Amino acid sequence: MNMKRTFITLSILAAMATQGGNPVRSGSAGAPELLINPWALTAGWAEANTANVMGLESLYGNVAGLAYVDKFQFGLANTQWLVGTGIQFNTAAFASPTGNGGVLGVHISNMNYGEIEVTTTELPDGGAGYFKPTSSIIGIGYAKQFTNSIYGGINIKMYNSSMSNLTATGMCFDAGIEYVTGEDDDFRFGITLRNIGPSFGYSGDGMSIILPVPTGSHSSSFQSSTEDFELPTQLSIGMSKRFDLSRDHRIEVAGNFISNSFKKDQFTAAFEYGFKSLFAVRMGYAAFDNRFDGMATEAMAGPSAGFSINPETGNGGSMNLSYAYRMTNGAFGGIHTLGATFIL
Repeated sequence: MNMKRTFITLSILAAMATQGGNPVRSGSAGAPELLINPWALTAGWAEANTANVMGLESLYGNVAGLAYVDKFQFGLANTQWLVGTGIQFNTAAFASPTGNGGVLGVHISNMNYGEIEVTTTELPDGGAGYFKPTSSIIGIGYAKQFTNSIYGGINIKMYNSSMSNLTATGMCFDAGIEYVTGEDDDFRFGITLRNIGPSFGYSGDGMSIILPVPTGSHSSSFQSSTEDFELPTQLSIGMSKRFDLSRDHRIEVAGNFISNSFKKDQFTAAFEYGFKSLFAVRMGYAAFDNRFDGMATEAMAGPSAGFSINPETGNGGSMNLSYAYRMTNGAFGGIHTLGATFIL
């Protein structure tokens, strides 16, 4: 594969993805679940780790980092989304080397919104039962190490949103590259495009309405239609630098710029302290570009933090236990994420 051609192609796609994106279109995209980082280890980075994400969790952050997997990995994570709403986001994934420097990963995520009471024009206060909307993301990613310095990958995803009588299903993909340099591979650059795909919309029995016919003698069912929604495309560019303080202690810093097609652009920064390969603690900060309206209109802004431990499991295996907390603006109680990854 010609990596120069890959860089050029990714840059062209980035320009296409971000052209015309502005804060005025905020909230007009669909499938917002595609913008949620479901993993605990990387959630504490506040989206700043596009350049240095590695392993299973790269299936969200930058699929190129999946190429670092050298053993079979399996992971689970649970997110208490916007505490107080009762919404949960659950994720499972596995990744395995395929030979020739390639790694294959499969992931599935599901967002459970709980029960919502049915209301109608006749029963505006409820009393007609409940329904349970859900959204799910199923994907398969492949990444490969092309040279000693360049890693690349692609992630194909299917998105589905459903409720009692409506459903929407569509496809999209991510593409990413990580570049590693420095005497000890301590400087990294990453770029990724997320959620590139065609528009789609909802369909189902919920789109039918019963109206009287012009003669007024009886009623008939008519099928209405909705406008298709676009996907929340993102371009993320980041850099990171690792400082080895001694054989056992290290610090890593990272910064990121995220260009959103359907909301304000975002700036993030984070750092992580690690002791050997046994323990790490991290903190990050996310800020949105509010110059357009001078208002802080995004709930997902402010500090985040997390930690992880990596106990050995014997027979050459290990596991990672991680927790992250992301602060939110407004009346919400933040976001808690807990996860475990097993390396066999």
